[in-house]
Amino acid sequence: MNREMNLRTRTDVLLLVAFCGFLFFYGLGTFGLVGADEPRYAQVAREMLDRSDWVTPMLQGKPWLEKPVLYYWEAMASFRAFGVSDRAARLPGAFDATLLIAVIYFFLRRFRPGSELDGALIAASCAGMIGFARAAATDMPLAACFGIALLGWYGWYESGRRVFLVGFYFFLALGTLAKGPVAPALSAVILFAFLGIRRDWRAIWRTLWIPGIALYLAVMLPWYIAVQIRNPEFFRVFILEHNLARFSQDVYHHRQPFWFYLPVFLLAVMPWTIVLIFAVCERVRRLWVSSEEQGKAATEFSDSLPEPSAGNSLSDNSWGLFLLIWMLVPILFFSASQSKLPGYILPALPAAALLVTGWVAKRRSEAQRLSLSFAAAHGFFCGVLIFAAFSAASVALNHRLLLGTGTYIAVAIAGVISLSISAALLGRSGPRLLSRVTVFAVVISVGAVLRLAAPVIDATQSARPLAIRIQAFSHEPIPVALYHVNRSQEYGLEFYLNRPVEKYEDGKIPADAHVLVAAQGTQSQVAQLVPGRRVLSLTHVAEQKLDLYWVE
Repeated sequence: MNREMNLRTRTDVLLLVAFCGFLFFYGLGTFGLVGADEPRYAQVAREMLDRSDWVTPMLQGKPWLEKPVLYYWEAMASFRAFGVSDRAARLPGAFDATLLIAVIYFFLRRFRPGSELDGALIAASCAGMIGFARAAATDMPLAACFGIALLGWYGWYESGRRVFLVGFYFFLALGTLAKGPVAPALSAVILFAFLGIRRDWRAIWRTLWIPGIALYLAVMLPWYIAVQIRNPEFFRVFILEHNLARFSQDVYHHRQPFWFYLPVFLLAVMPWTIVLIFAVCERVRRLWVSSEEQGKAATEFSDSLPEPSAGNSLSDNSWGLFLLIWMLVPILFFSASQSKLPGYILPALPAAALLVTGWVAKRRSEAQRLSLSFAAAHGFFCGVLIFAAFSAASVALNHRLLLGTGTYIAVAIAGVISLSISAALLGRSGPRLLSRVTVFAVVISVGAVLRLAAPVIDATQSARPLAIRIQAFSHEPIPVALYHVNRSQEYGLEFYLNRPVEKYEDGKIPADAHVLVAAQGTQSQVAQLVPGRRVLSLTHVAEQKLDLYWVE
């Protein structure tokens, strides 16, 4: 029996390695760093590595105290091992996502045996997980550490083994190093709400385990103390401005409506959106029925997953309740924030994937056939994902979907795969095939994005092509200035050229001859800003509506 289990585990691990390797690691450098955050974070890590400074984040030689240090440490290690590149800058997110998937697999194998492979595949195949695993940003380090910490806490709560509580405090400390006090704050709200509904107040005090708290402080506190000593403005910049003020005010112009995260989260769960809706409705219905019949919100909430091992005295209802609270708290918390960005709710994604896993496991264990309406709806969502992947290049180039031959081909491909998935789910083995056919759709979608859309994204949204053109003009570093160019290109050029750029709008016009990157059609305006100097047109970058000039 043990030999059979070990063989199955090795097979599962090999499958997950291949799957995560493709979804998270393959083609990380297919397109350059995009947006303002990716090149900025990568440049901070490079400057810290160049200075051999593991304490103070630096950007263009000045302290950059907006975020804690975990991503920078990971990127510095990646740069040292593989050299400075956009691919190396994205490796931390891919590594953290893989670690989270591995922990989900072994957690389910230990506490919900039989659902471990489905759970890992479902979590890894969510669109939000794939997208942020391939980004040079702080969101995935936080989500991975936060998710592992909560799984560790629940492992302790269910088994009583303090080794899981050690894991909770260790990864909670890493989460605090990833993005600050949001990690312990969210975990405290989730645990208090869960234990409060269960009326298990003693568990709150047992969670406050002195050795665990000491471990948390030992891992987290040294960097915070060191950076504060070296940079007395750290508390004001990071805690007051980038945590409290960002939550209570729209300081950085990221205002969105209160309901913003509902569609964002449903898109992040794609293509499992319809399954999540079914799973949440079923969990809530059972909780409501149990509350009415038993007078307790969680103690009689029955679950469909296999009985937990290790002689656990808890009923599986606690697991479903825990996941619901884990998923909802980040969404509600950040919905109340005045500053909203899509990555903020990434910590809720593992809980959603595990809710989906429970729903699928019930159908498998009870050999329930999937309904026609469910099969059609899930096939449709898989088709939508595939259509979006095949249409991404056109949207990136034209900023909207254009009807044409390519669009009709994308519709045909998506339709065939959608119908095939729906048909496969209607058979007796539908529940068993659900994760496999969905993963197939995800792999096709990621492959289409990397093959078709990535070159267009690189040409239209990344500063890498611009940097290549600038470097082609001279083998020696030459000054570069900007005029009416967005922040994405500004930070991108600073990363790829590894030097500061000046901005004409700020009155910073290099005295020496330099390359000017300017908005399309602004040559006459540029000439007025540099009277008496020659402004020669070098090239036109049509994909980004920019012109390159040589200013003598």
